[in-house]
Amino acid sequence: MKTTFAYAAALASALLLAACAGGPQPPDWQLEAKGSMDRSVAAYMEGNSRVEMAELGRARVQLTRSGRADLLATAELLHCATRIASLVLDEPCTGFEKLREDATDAQRAYADYLKGQIQPQGIALLPEAQRRAAAGDAAAVAGIADPLSKLVAAGVMLQAGNASPAVITQAIDTASAQGWRRPLLAWLGVQLRRAEQAGDAQEVAKLRRRIELTQGMPAPAKPQTP
Repeated sequence: MKTTFAYAAALASALLLAACAGGPQPPDWQLEAKGSMDRSVAAYMEGNSRVEMAELGRARVQLTRSGRADLLATAELLHCATRIASLVLDEPCTGFEKLREDATDAQRAYADYLKGQIQPQGIALLPEAQRRAAAGDAAAVAGIADPLSKLVAAGVMLQAGNASPAVITQAIDTASAQGWRRPLLAWLGVQLRRAEQAGDAQEVAKLRRRIELTQGMPAPAKPQTP
């Protein structure tokens, strides 16, 4: 059994442990922590903050049983990555910062990356999928397969002012394909503001209709013909 820390790309699918073929079954607390984090991420992206925080709390309880700050830091980074993916860019990663001193160098680099404050020497410590994005290469986003990683990279780029229209479209398409209402609305809002600034009335109207649909608002009734 080995521990996997591949923030963003692998965090959602293998938060804590990936059992080697034929290896021993992970202890219950690890499985429960991973399950809770998976549910926490899904709930947040779907717009259910109450369930998200309840599941995050359960994961934290399980992880503290290990007495390892790096394991808990992994969960806190995943929690914060969902915010960047959803363009909540002004919320501090408080849970991780409390653990920063005992976190790994790679974890500290990833936390700085999420804040848009990573130093050049820290880029090599990031997951491979994020390195080019951290260097400002907008084309790198298209090559990221994992949906959460793609949205995180796009969010970091937007934060730095490097998000091209193509990056925004990729973020919208990614959130839409996953059924992630919260980031979809956030990225549609970005596209709407740009359309408004460009004076594209037709695109503005189209985006507003899509936002209303995503929010679950009923479509206007068709007028009845006599």
